[in-house]
Amino acid sequence: MLNKYARAFFTRVLTPFAAFLLRMGVSPDAVTLIGTAGSVAGALVFFPRGEFFWGTITITLFIFSDLVDGNMARQAGSSSKWGAFLDSTLDRVADSAIFGGLALWYAGKGDNNLLCAIAILCLASGQVVSYTKARAESLGLPCKVNGLVERAERLVVSLTAAGVTGLHKFGVPYVEWLLPTALWAVGLGSLVTMMQRIVTVRREARELEEAAA
Repeated sequence: MLNKYARAFFTRVLTPFAAFLLRMGVSPDAVTLIGTAGSVAGALVFFPRGEFFWGTITITLFIFSDLVDGNMARQAGSSSKWGAFLDSTLDRVADSAIFGGLALWYAGKGDNNLLCAIAILCLASGQVVSYTKARAESLGLPCKVNGLVERAERLVVSLTAAGVTGLHKFGVPYVEWLLPTALWAVGLGSLVTMMQRIVTVRREARELEEAAA
């Protein structure tokens, strides 16, 4: 749901910036690469040290490239399968860095093996959620279900919780529980979404086989 409405809103807001980058001679692929590099750096430099606020700020600044590059390609009339492939692939890289950085914190100074495991669950289940749809579509099945927790929900919930939790270092009390709660919610929500997609694809495959018979 967030992916549908938030993407439309930010696409309108960022259209002038995308046009400016095109006039400056910047390519959509360059924006994709820079955005991913910035997100990965923000996650792996700040999160393992427990600097959740600054890590979240850095990641958020760069993650909007996911909206800018596609906008640029459409304005330039250069949308391509390669661009879509690169964008989707690097999204997975950025997501892995975010949850991997959180897992490193809990495996180290955060000293909580359970939350480390939950962060890894968020990483793995998020990747599988994306894979199920891509694999279904490659087999000619539409996978007509979005599910409870898609990428937008995973990022908004996790990064918001991480950023607010990071305010603890600035003296804001009673915020340490937000990030663990968010990780549990994202992990379990991703598992539910994965099952929703698996059940949907199973039904679509059966319907296709019955129609062929």
